[in-house]
Amino acid sequence: MKALDRLIQQWRIRRALGALPSKVRLIDVGAHEGELFLSLKDRLVEGFGIEPLRDGKLVSGNFVIAPGFFPATSPDTLEWDAITMLAVLEHIPESQHQELARSCHLFLKPGGVVVITVPSPAVDHILNVLGKLRLIHGMSLEEHFGFMPRDTTRIFTEPLFRLVTHRKFQLGLNNLYVFEKR
Repeated sequence: MKALDRLIQQWRIRRALGALPSKVRLIDVGAHEGELFLSLKDRLVEGFGIEPLRDGKLVSGNFVIAPGFFPATSPDTLEWDAITMLAVLEHIPESQHQELARSCHLFLKPGGVVVITVPSPAVDHILNVLGKLRLIHGMSLEEHFGFMPRDTTRIFTEPLFRLVTHRKFQLGLNNLYVFEKR
């Protein structure tokens, strides 16, 4: 990752931190190297990360990151406080969206939250230009599948989830969604 990639990632993480409980058992889908877990510091009770780009398992203190794809790769326990997908949902094909929502519902405790960030469509063009200029690495841009942020509320719908928050950030180029398990 380049410096601009890290800056954008940290901006997403800061937005997500405010939507998470003060003490949290967290599943992070697309965990990368555990940056969200590390940002939580003593707020993290337990973390399970899933990262498709990992070659092997990473174990560090109170979290583990396993290679694979959610929900095929998932923790052995239920009743988690939160599931995060920061810049992940747009990489998941539409044919897998309903299974994703059902799996999130299964792993969360009642009242648990799903915290999601998804970019606005204009971001793909901006990232392509920044990538050509070699200012960013731009991970897996080819996998955005034409995802529209408004589709997020269609995926995480009643009766499984209730929308708690939708806010734009990063100058309107990114979206934060928080859904609560019913």
